Amino acid sequence: MTGSAPDFGDPLDAGWFARDAVTLARDLVGAGFFVDGVGGRIVETEAYRRDDAASHSFRGETPRNRAMFGPVGHAYLYRSYGIHFCLNVVCDVAEPGSAVLIRAIEPLEGLGRMAERRGLAAPRLLCAGPGRLAQALGLDLGFDGLSLREAPFEVLRPGGPVDLVIGPRIGITKAAEQPWRFGLKGSRFLSRGFPAPTKPRNLKETV
Repeated sequence: MTGSAPDFGDPLDAGWFARDAVTLARDLVGAGFFVDGVGGRIVETEAYRRDDAASHSFRGETPRNRAMFGPVGHAYLYRSYGIHFCLNVVCDVAEPGSAVLIRAIEPLEGLGRMAERRGLAAPRLLCAGPGRLAQALGLDLGFDGLSLREAPFEVLRPGGPVDLVIGPRIGITKAAEQPWRFGLKGSRFLSRGFPAPTKPRNLKETV
């Protein structure tokens, strides 16, 4: 069972989800995420804060984003472009309306069920992107607002230190410069690569 997998620790407690979105987005990379035993390791996330122009909550609560203003540690599901569902983790008790988008997962358990739902078998493409992973895990609007600390969900602590890559968020037009996308360094299951780090300028070269 996933709960005893050596790569992961204990289920996340409420305190993990109570923190600000940027901190949680960093710390969720490497965590285990499963729905009815199907899932794997989170390898890519994005943070969205209440005061963030790119966030669904920026203009206040609506029927669509109501889960973002609810209890932390719950799921916020929305439909993107009328086609794909996207999974977010509600967080930050100090700033209601904050959430972390789960962008990609490394498939580890239930690959057969994922492949059936996705209509393909290539592991790298099963959960590489928010729409793909929601389809692979069988998520839709019926999961919106549900607690991630209760069945059918299981979210487990990373089993050890995680090497991160960091870059700007993608697929948005507002506040796109914020470096609030986090990925597992070296993972081949990312939705998209990260830009190469900028080398510090040598001040001697400018003299």
